[in-house]
Amino acid sequence: MRRFRYLLYLARKSAWNRRATLILIVFSIALSTTLLLGIEKLRTQIRESFVQSVSGTDLVIGARGGNIQLMLYAIFHLGGATHNMGWESALEIAKKNEIAWTIPISLGDSHRGYPVVATTDAFFNHYRFRGGKQIELATGKWFESLFDVVVGAEAAKKLMLSVNQKIVLSHGNITSNLTNHDDKPFTVIGVLAPTGTPVDRSFYISLHAMEAIHVNWQGGAPIPGLHVSPEQVMRFNLEPKSITALLVGLKKRSQVFAVQREINDWKSEPLMGVLPGVAMDQIWDMVNTGELALWLISALVTITGLAGLAATILAGLGERRRELAILRSAGARPLDILGLMIAEGSILITAGIVSGLFALYLLIAFLGPLIGHHYGIFIYPSLPSIREYLLLLCICLAGLAAGLIPAYRAYRMSLSDGLTVSL
Repeated sequence: MRRFRYLLYLARKSAWNRRATLILIVFSIALSTTLLLGIEKLRTQIRESFVQSVSGTDLVIGARGGNIQLMLYAIFHLGGATHNMGWESALEIAKKNEIAWTIPISLGDSHRGYPVVATTDAFFNHYRFRGGKQIELATGKWFESLFDVVVGAEAAKKLMLSVNQKIVLSHGNITSNLTNHDDKPFTVIGVLAPTGTPVDRSFYISLHAMEAIHVNWQGGAPIPGLHVSPEQVMRFNLEPKSITALLVGLKKRSQVFAVQREINDWKSEPLMGVLPGVAMDQIWDMVNTGELALWLISALVTITGLAGLAATILAGLGERRRELAILRSAGARPLDILGLMIAEGSILITAGIVSGLFALYLLIAFLGPLIGHHYGIFIYPSLPSIREYLLLLCICLAGLAAGLIPAYRAYRMSLSDGLTVSL
């Protein structure tokens, strides 16, 4: 044990004396670790974020089009809907015997880059996430009056909004060239508790409110010269004419395929019903090629870093022949030299992995909120999973294997190799 500790001491001192070169090796291993574990964590947490965003919803119904597009827009508020479905169809579907509840969703407006979701009390009562958890209010209450708005936790925090504060919504969901609904301001009536889903970055109003702010609009623009005040708008019929999507919960999940077929054959307009789980699988199938490409890139970077470790140590043997020969003459055995070289490689690998983990969690801490804000996908620091621990073990073993090459070369050197003076 004393000899082992002494070898570690020598390895540490030797590495420190060559720190300028070895820092580059540590950086290379750190980059490999960050890429390899970052891709794995990004892959798993994106899937987890998508799955956790909707729980208990059996069907997502909307105008006929792409399954993935409807799912992304209705649940994650990404992209845009090409067509809406009629409100009359939504009411008819809700009356069906197989249906337990429905949540109408209408999208298209925003506030400072955050989506505005028009819905009903059914959203607060029936929407579930992360294995059945219900939406809860952190402060205030759910909207009651026409121009009340409830804000998601992240949107409220980023925009520093609080209850009773006035805001103005904008037409459209882009961040430039927006037309504001200045004539009909809303009052923040409640702030939702954090969920870790796209709910956190959304504003919620009633379907009637969505109709109210577009009473004097036509073709996506306000009608010139027509002004309708908030008081006057109450006299209008604010029943919605169309919605973006309808989230459906069934009384018996075994009836889901029968209801889906009926929706797909809907007579009054072309509709489609999407099973969230099936749509998720289609999304993963689309990104599998990208995942594989990222894996190959990170694996190549890892191999390059470990090859650099072996090459640098091997190239340095020529400069260290005198040092190793002096150790041999002082009583070090060939096995001690072998152990010294392996210890140096282990120190470098350990330093690289620790640095890579630190860099990874630092990136997640800084970039995670930005990704969540812009894409509704929440990446957060978490303890490594079993798969990630296995990846770390593979990096360690591969690093030790790479370090064995120069270690064996040093082991085979004779005492005279470093004491012979070349003329």
